[in-house]
Amino acid sequence: MSGFNKVVASYQEALAGLEDNMTIIAGGFGLCGIPENLIQEIKRKGTKGLTVVSNNCGVDDFGLGVLLKDRQIEKIIASYVGENAEFERQMLSGELEVVLTPQGTLAEKMRAAGAGIPAFYTATGYGTPVGEGKEVRTFNDRNYILEESIKGDFAIVKAWKADTYGNLIYRKTARNFNPMAATAGKITVVEAEEIVPAGELDPDQIHTPGIYVDRLIQGTFEKRIEQRTIRHSGEQ
Repeated sequence: MSGFNKVVASYQEALAGLEDNMTIIAGGFGLCGIPENLIQEIKRKGTKGLTVVSNNCGVDDFGLGVLLKDRQIEKIIASYVGENAEFERQMLSGELEVVLTPQGTLAEKMRAAGAGIPAFYTATGYGTPVGEGKEVRTFNDRNYILEESIKGDFAIVKAWKADTYGNLIYRKTARNFNPMAATAGKITVVEAEEIVPAGELDPDQIHTPGIYVDRLIQGTFEKRIEQRTIRHSGEQ
């Protein structure tokens, strides 16, 4: 990797410097748009005591769920437990610290961090356990709670297409949390399905500018489906 070229040759190089007790912000929603190979590299490294910020935690044997299985995650800030039975078990048993956060608030915590905004007010969560102990202000006769943004030591992101400068395009619903996550890491690492030379992407189509990206690697992906729904022949 030299100059503006963000491409690295291996997953070990992509996650160099990741250490125990760090905070990782992960893009993805369920199993859609997750940086699955970067997650597998964290599993291989055996990094422990992690705080993970993500919409949810994959499933039992795929995505972030593999880090739960190996007890590599100490705390997770997420929107819901989802389809992960081990996540549920560790949360209910007290083995895992879980901070359930409204989905829009979680997205804004990432976006605000990337914009250099340390905190923001939102009405979401006021008057519920989410708002307990948080500062309250009233604007236009409505109560709002103060939420702090979240900056990760690392952000791990999945893109559909990238150029060597780190400019990114996401594909359809796989975009989800990835654009916000990409801005919120001290070191942002991206794996992409395709990497093209700088200048080949239409500037009007770029979702994340390369200024946010530190390392980039091309991967191959399983793209597992979390919930497969089929229609029987003859059904309308």
